[in-house]
Order: sequence, then C-alpha cells, then structure tokens
Amino acid sequence: MPKKKIFITRRLPDAVEARARANYEVTQHADDRQVSIDELVETAKSVDALLITLNEKCRKDVIDRLPESLKCISTFSIGFDHIDLDACKARGISVGNAPHGVTVATAEIAMLLLLGSARRASEGEHMIRTRSWPGWAPLQLVGQRLDGKRLGIYGFGKIGQALAQRARGFDMEIHYYDIFRQPPDKEKGAIYHETLDSLLSVSQFFSINAPSTPETRYFFNKETIEKLPQGAIVVNTARGDLVKDDDMIAALKSGRLAYAGLDVFAGEPKINEGYYDLPNTFLFPHLGSAAIEARNQMGFEALDNIDAFFAGKELPFKLA
Repeated sequence: MPKKKIFITRRLPDAVEARARANYEVTQHADDRQVSIDELVETAKSVDALLITLNEKCRKDVIDRLPESLKCISTFSIGFDHIDLDACKARGISVGNAPHGVTVATAEIAMLLLLGSARRASEGEHMIRTRSWPGWAPLQLVGQRLDGKRLGIYGFGKIGQALAQRARGFDMEIHYYDIFRQPPDKEKGAIYHETLDSLLSVSQFFSINAPSTPETRYFFNKETIEKLPQGAIVVNTARGDLVKDDDMIAALKSGRLAYAGLDVFAGEPKINEGYYDLPNTFLFPHLGSAAIEARNQMGFEALDNIDAFFAGKELPFKLA
C-alpha cells in the first residue's frame, strides 16, 4: 500500500523528520523558507494532510480554498489562534495541536525573563558588549532580588503552574487568577484571586500566561497597568497580542513599570519600534519552546494527530 502524503511547512528536528519520512511520503522545502498561503493551498491539492506551524495563518478564506480531499491539519504549536476552527469544522477538517511539549521550556523562559528583568541583565550585557563598562561601582545597575516578592500569574494552566513551581525555588510568593480555581494539589499553596483586578493589585511581578482569545486580546493596557503596584515588572511568554504595546512602552518610559521581559510580540517578527531603544526591557525572539526536548515532543505530538487520523481514530490532541 502506498504511503499517505503529508506536507510539512517548515524544517523540524531530525528525529521528527525521520519519523515522518518513515511513515509518510513527505513534501518539504530543504531551505526552511516560509511558504506562502498560495503555495500552501496549491500543495494541499497533492497531499493527504498538513503539518503546519504558527506562521501559516489559516483563516477562513484560506480554509475555504483547500481541496475537499484535505481533511487533516496538525499544528506544530500549542496555540491555535492562527487556525479558524469554525471554518475547519464546517469543512469537516480534523485539527490537532501539540499541547504538552512547550510546558517546561516556556516556564523556564518565563523564569529567565523574571530573573533577567529583576537583575537588569540586558543592560549589563550591553555594557560589556559595547565596551562601555567603567568597572565595578556600588550603585551600578542595581536591581532587586526575587525572594519574598509577590508573583502574579495570569493564566494558571500547565505553563503557569510550571512557572509557579520554579518561582517557589526563588522563594517568591505565588498568586494567580484564572477562569477556574485549581484544586489544592495543583495550587500547592498559590493564592487564588477571584478577579484579575485583585491579582493585579498585589503583583510586584506579573507574568502573562493566558491564551489569546477575544476576551484576553489587548487586556494588558493603560487601565490594567494602573492597577499594578508602582514599579512592577511584567513578563509575557504567551502571545504578543495580549499586550497593547503603546501603553506598555509609555509605562516603561515613565517608570510606572520598572521593567518588561518579553518573548512574544504582536506582529512578530516586526515589532513595535518603541521597544528597540528602551533600556528597561529584556527581549527574546520567541524562544519559549526553543529547547530540543520541547521541539521533539511537539513534532511527535503533531505526528500523533496525523497517525490517528489515518488510522480512523480520534486525534489525541483534537481541536476540531
């Protein structure tokens, strides 16, 4: 029996590609270039399933252009805001994601952003790299310690809980808000707030770990910032469009916010120009899941969805 055909839109870790090629006839670009939507739609005509990434924006107009023969899309990401799930359901297209591989790696990056922001790491590295370090001085780049500080986590799912576990190792006091309160075995002493406003009011450090939804999009704005303690530090490893950039930048310039550690941005890789010259920012190019263990697991989970589809089973990480 001939192998089923799949299109993998970007290069993936060696172990993931080896598994894919062992089981399927794979269409893939060797140069890892970003595929256009037109190319995605055209290639879909000759394959049985798509393995996409968050770079391929599969809105309704794109889904409607896919051939009737295409009935499976699996995304190499935990997020799925780049796929119109309603349009897929209307077309009978099964959709799955890769939800578990990112947890530890993203929590580690959030912890790194917290620590790097508190200790002004990017300013220190800049001083070294620009050969402008005059030598040690008592008040040079004085930041703050994490121990005893209140960390507010907005979104207490797997990543939020993994961040809390790591922050406890720095003796931080954990607070959180989510739509649903977690049971005690998952809270592990974290203090639940019934409203976001209540969480904001105590958060000396504030970590954004919520998904991008119509309700959360641009929630972090001027009004939200005013509810934080003066000089709070904010980190975001969730989605860039949860933050209203102009309001964040204004607060960083005025000192209302002391620092921001950001791994995600609205419109990335093009980001708001205001961030580039702000010294009180610690900026990463979407490194959340950029650990080989995470990327391997993400690829395997994405392939698990495709394997299940062709076996006539329900996708293990089904979205639609």
